[in-house]
Amino acid sequence: MTLVARPAVYRHFHRFAWLAVVLTLCVVVFGAFVRLSDAGLSCPDWPTCYGRAAWPQAASEVSDHAASAIRPFETHKAWREQVHRMLAGSLGVLVLLLAVLAARKRRHGIAQVALASLLVAAAIPLYMRGEHAAASALAIAGEIILLFAAVRWSNSDLSRVAVLALAVIIFQALLGMWTVTLLLKPIVVMGHLLGGLATFALLVWMAWRAIDRPITLVEAGALKRWVIAGLVLLGLQIALGGWTSANYAALSCGAGSWSADNFPRCVGQWWPPHDFREGFVLWRGVGVDYEGGVLDGASRIAIQMAHRIVAVLLALYLLVFAVRLLRTPGMRGWATALIVLVIGQVSLGILNVKLALPLHVAVAHNAGAALLLFVLVSLLARLRRPE
Repeated sequence: MTLVARPAVYRHFHRFAWLAVVLTLCVVVFGAFVRLSDAGLSCPDWPTCYGRAAWPQAASEVSDHAASAIRPFETHKAWREQVHRMLAGSLGVLVLLLAVLAARKRRHGIAQVALASLLVAAAIPLYMRGEHAAASALAIAGEIILLFAAVRWSNSDLSRVAVLALAVIIFQALLGMWTVTLLLKPIVVMGHLLGGLATFALLVWMAWRAIDRPITLVEAGALKRWVIAGLVLLGLQIALGGWTSANYAALSCGAGSWSADNFPRCVGQWWPPHDFREGFVLWRGVGVDYEGGVLDGASRIAIQMAHRIVAVLLALYLLVFAVRLLRTPGMRGWATALIVLVIGQVSLGILNVKLALPLHVAVAHNAGAALLLFVLVSLLARLRRPE
């Protein structure tokens, strides 16, 4: 095996990167818990919760706050939303640290990261005062600085992927804000899920590259093509899963029965009445409260059927890829992990329907998607041809 020198970054960079990977997984899974427990609008203001940095303990504490006119206070839900924001904020600080460490040897690298971060930070109080146009302008300016740096810098020292991760984290914060202000609009909720997992993928890739332990194989190029196709299919399935959840379509085929009427059939039919056109309208205007969903039965069935069809395609593809890995020397462990995760995900998806979407099963299904992403991105980062 050919030894390759680590990228020229801070010597503890990989430790911070792996810490960020673990924290991102926690944020993604806890975010699924918040969404699936219907706590996504439990703090109707942002970034505070009824005007508080933490969360109120009783309804009497928020009776005079403007947010109480938007939505009644629910103690058992508000803490979930605000803890999720705190975890996400901590992750943002950690990713900022990674971006600074990676950019410190670039010409004006730290200054660019700092300026972008300051612009975004200045946008928050402006937003809280209702100056949304000015806040948006500052946030967009900060994003442009980071994206421009990512385009100009190479990835030899991981500076490109580090500032790109920071840009995605900032956009995630904006999506989190819009999730509340646009009342759980499905396209925003789905985008928030995709953004979280995109952040996770970037950090996993960066963490592996920081320790630089390649899997050197002659057939690495062919295996990478398998991985990339798998990532495309997995990304599509994650998006459909987010769309299913955001439109409350998970149980549209029936639930709570161990008969075949709800799975593998849907409402007792193999191809029930459906409305794909209405089910996949991405934008329905502003001001609609999407909590509980607004689509009719045929539209939700179309979403659920699309999710199932792509799930079958993805599972078959990943199992075939796992068999390919089993035949490759030294890849048996990765193949086994892939097989276990695919079987687990399919089982959890079926249990979601059969058991009427129990919270712990639904959250585990989200975590399983993240772990599948971890395996594929890890292979993409580590597979290399011999030099």
